[in-house]
Amino acid sequence: MSDFTHILNRVQHGDSKAAEELLPLVYQELRRLAASRMAAGVNGHTLQPTALVHEAWLRLTDGNGEAQYQNRSHFFAAAAEAMRHILIDRARRRKAVRHGGGQQQVDIDEVMIPTPTDDEELLAVNEALDRLTVLDPAKAEVVKLRYFVGMTMKEVAEALGISEPTAKRRWALARAWLYEQLHLEKHGSP
Repeated sequence: MSDFTHILNRVQHGDSKAAEELLPLVYQELRRLAASRMAAGVNGHTLQPTALVHEAWLRLTDGNGEAQYQNRSHFFAAAAEAMRHILIDRARRRKAVRHGGGQQQVDIDEVMIPTPTDDEELLAVNEALDRLTVLDPAKAEVVKLRYFVGMTMKEVAEALGISEPTAKRRWALARAWLYEQLHLEKHGSP
């Protein structure tokens, strides 16, 4: 049993000291994953990796500091889902008409042409991912960990408890399916 799983088990059995040990362990790894996701280029985002990790931690623990997860795989699947929902919620809020409908705030002293955001793409991927989750949850989990958390294929395989070649196959098939769905949505035909 890994140290991570051992700490999770201790937390589940009410060991408050284990909860204190879990946060730094989880925080560093989530921070690294969030930073890699942000570096992957969600243009126009205002959320920093630290803020993404903090919001995800609050969602994962419901604000009480005690996570209830079976193992590392279960925890990181939940973390990927939490990060995905945070990014999607932010994209939806920014795209809402009452918030400017996708317009960017510009400092009058530094008037520049605003760069386009990827909010529409992010929302389209999320909708397609919801459809993929119904059709093939295993492939959808790989997409969540790769696209929304920024894990490497090795990290995805470890988090899901599968081999790296299996993770790569699922990623390739899911990417092809998502590409087709997004192409159909954008252009209306294959």
